Amino acid sequence: MKEVAAIDRAIDDLLVQLGKTVLRLSSPQVTKRDDERRALIRSVNQYSVCAARSDDPRVHELEAELNETIRPQLRLVASR
Repeated sequence: MKEVAAIDRAIDDLLVQLGKTVLRLSSPQVTKRDDERRALIRSVNQYSVCAARSDDPRVHELEAELNETIRPQLRLVASR
């Protein structure tokens, strides 16, 4: 049972590292083109799939941050 827990922790640590990397790539200075944005969205979605099975709060915090990066930016439009 200790081995399973150690493997689980190692996977969570990898997910945290991966999430931080994807978060750095989510910067508008990095993902400028449409194809880069689509790749980012795919990466965030795949991360969410992996994070769903984790019990580590760090993984879920990163998942929430990543999901915020792919939400469409809303603009306020005033009419006259």
